[in-house]
Amino acid sequence: MSVVPKKSLGQNFLIDKNIINKIVNTVNVENKTILEVGPGTGNLTTALLEKKPKKMFVIEKDNDLVSLLKTDLKNKIDIINKDVLNVNENILSDEKLIVFGNLPYNISTEILCKWILNLNDQKIWFSNLILMFQKEVADRIISNYDCSSYGRLSILANWKLDIKKIIDIKPNSFKPKPKVDSSLLFLSPKENFIKLNNSLNLEKITRIFFSHRRKMIKKPYNQIFKDNRDIVRKLNLKLELRPQNLDHDTYYKLAQEYEKLRS
Repeated sequence: MSVVPKKSLGQNFLIDKNIINKIVNTVNVENKTILEVGPGTGNLTTALLEKKPKKMFVIEKDNDLVSLLKTDLKNKIDIINKDVLNVNENILSDEKLIVFGNLPYNISTEILCKWILNLNDQKIWFSNLILMFQKEVADRIISNYDCSSYGRLSILANWKLDIKKIIDIKPNSFKPKPKVDSSLLFLSPKENFIKLNNSLNLEKITRIFFSHRRKMIKKPYNQIFKDNRDIVRKLNLKLELRPQNLDHDTYYKLAQEYEKLRS
């Protein structure tokens, strides 16, 4: 059974065996429970199964691909035939999952932000995320402050996760070939991070600050904190800076101060 990739679902199937080998050897999955998001035609899935995981879940929205996976892999995997954005990963397994994903380019940032904003600090549901993004998106995720690629995505992603790039991947590793390069990232939960009562407060702070990323932070700061000078002194803020000039921790502390004012 052959499946035609659907542009509407951002499907680019990974076919490069060298890249597949690099991905499956990133972390030991033997006797572990793993999750693959967007298995496509099952090339990476098959390679992961050869590493003898205890159990494997896959999330696949496309009914045609689900039929293909059921035919090829029968009872070797548990298939969740849903949109990943509608799956509650916290209840999939009592064990922490190792997650692999050649994420659909059109919703990759949405998936990552959903996972970060919904994390339960008392019971984080994954041990590692090994995820493929468009290179431009990956660069934004790993970007540091004072860079043009730095923004909300980097601040959210680096809040609770340690992130490193494993490899850049050329378009000819996929079918059909995307028009851009891709990057594979390795993400793992941080043991120590600045605690917030509600992750949506960080999302709000960054949204307001970066709504005018080329302008000074004075206006968004005053919009949120009503010209509160105590917080300026406490965090040693320079209000003439632009949003991209503030490091990750400053945004986490701003969200903390925002929560204190509202409590």
